[in-house]
Amino acid sequence: MARRRQVMSEQLKYELAKELGFLDKVKDGDWGNITTRQAGSLVRAAIAKAEGFMAAEHERQEGLLR
Repeated sequence: MARRRQVMSEQLKYELAKELGFLDKVKDGDWGNITTRQAGSLVRAAIAKAEGFMAAEHERQEGLLR
């Protein structure tokens, strides 16, 4: 079976896990130790971070066009 392309960097995943308070569960690299709720929180946090980045980039682009 073909491997899927990684969407989030490992660094980002660990950063978000730290922010969300479950870094201790994944320090050894075993992401199977987190709950479904924690995984969902991680995904939501990643989406929010990406949306924030995109909004900031849009603002920057708008500023350059004016």
